[in-house]
Amino acid sequence: MSVARVTEVISSSKKSFDDALTQGVKRASKTLKNVEGAWIKDQKVVIRKGKIVEYRVVMKLTFVLDK
Repeated sequence: MSVARVTEVISSSKKSFDDALTQGVKRASKTLKNVEGAWIKDQKVVIRKGKIVEYRVVMKLTFVLDK
C-alpha cells in the first residue's frame, strides 16, 4: 500500500505554458521525492503594452510518501 500527497505549485516562464510546466516540475522534483503526476489547475498570462510577457501555470503535483 502507498500513500500520496498533493501540493499546489505555481511556476512561470517567459517562453510558453509548456516551459512553465516543465520548469515547475523540474524545480519541485528537487525538493519533493517521488513526484508521480501533475494536474494543471489554471493557466494565466501577464500582458504588458498589449504583449504577453509571462506565462503562468498553477498545478497540483502528486507525490508518494516514503514508507
